[in-house]
Amino acid sequence: MTRPLRIEYPGAVYHITTRGNAYQDIFLDDTDREKFLEVLDQTVERFNWLCHAYCLMTNHYHLLIETIDPTLSRGMRQLNGVYTQWFNRRHNRVGHLFQGRFKSILIDKDAYLLEVSRYIVLNPVRAGIVSHPRDWRWSSYRETAGMRIPPGFLTTDWILAQFSSDMKEAQRAYKRFVTKGKGRSLWDRLRGGIILGNEKFVERTAPLLREKKTLADVPRAQRFAARPSLDELFSGAKGNKTVRNALIREAYLEHGYTLSEIGRHLGLHYSTISRIARYERERTEE
Repeated sequence: MTRPLRIEYPGAVYHITTRGNAYQDIFLDDTDREKFLEVLDQTVERFNWLCHAYCLMTNHYHLLIETIDPTLSRGMRQLNGVYTQWFNRRHNRVGHLFQGRFKSILIDKDAYLLEVSRYIVLNPVRAGIVSHPRDWRWSSYRETAGMRIPPGFLTTDWILAQFSSDMKEAQRAYKRFVTKGKGRSLWDRLRGGIILGNEKFVERTAPLLREKKTLADVPRAQRFAARPSLDELFSGAKGNKTVRNALIREAYLEHGYTLSEIGRHLGLHYSTISRIARYERERTEE
């Protein structure tokens, strides 16, 4: 069974989602939601997190977390573990509450934090539960919009500062920004299922991915999220078979492309690509 890749470093920002086991509800009533937020408050303080946005649905939740220290995995273990124990005691249940490991997407703060924060608070609208995010009590929309005093664990300063230095104007601009986000796509810009950022951000995270790309139990797409595209890789090989063959080996051995993917890109048969990759590897090992 594969496990999700975790990229942790000081100042990293993540969109985190966790779903109920077998899609079961993880919040049965408001008391459950209040307890979860209490545990989240404790986790944010203990592990030195900043929570920029949140939304509690019925069978899953969303968080937008910035880790001042690289403590994502430890903090999530406490958050989900403590809540699960409390939930099972309260509802006389046993076993897993959450579906496997939590999902985390590394976010380019400057380019995408605002968009992800909007996506999170619009979840109840997309689900058809409410017609406007202000009508859902269990998200950070009301606090960020100035309609309710923020809880201790929620940081609204960074988001509002992107709109104006005047608090009231920033809150009004935030409301307009969220309203404009209905129906907009976001995750089609995701790289490898784990990175949402521009090219420069992907380049900065590439060394961290290279350190982890040999882990066999990490999904292949995640291990090679920062690799160059085949177009980029073969752009300098036109008309030069020697260079092309060396790049075939690099694409296969270093960047994790399959022989079939390389063959389709170059218009060559699988067996030809296999022979070239094998020859190039044997030649370099001599």
